[in-house]
Amino acid sequence: MPTLVRDAMSTLVLTIGPTHTLRQAARLMAARRVGAAVVLDPDTCGIGILTERDVLNAVGAGQDPDREPAHLHTTTDVVFAAPGWTLEDAARAMTHGGFRHLIVLDDREPVGVVSVRDIVRCWASAREHGSVAAA
Repeated sequence: MPTLVRDAMSTLVLTIGPTHTLRQAARLMAARRVGAAVVLDPDTCGIGILTERDVLNAVGAGQDPDREPAHLHTTTDVVFAAPGWTLEDAARAMTHGGFRHLIVLDDREPVGVVSVRDIVRCWASAREHGSVAAA
């Protein structure tokens, strides 16, 4: 039986607002030891994602992390996963889209985030226990 996203995802979802600065977002991500924050915008009812790569790109471009709002660097054209997806489905979506995190929605509510690291961890654990055939 394939491992599902619900078995691999982090259920402690870091959420921030669109007006958080990049530094505030980075501090929260570092404190929680996560590579992405879900950005909830109550004015647009939108869900986006801000990743550590987004923060690095902004800082590398010379933008001030103390003044730069998260919403200017948030990906809003997000591919969402469902808890019932297989890890293969999630890995395929990540590979196709060129990203490392998926927000997991259940009934249009964010219930988790699954990362490449989560998928690799699950696959490695399954191999150690002999439940996955070699690719």
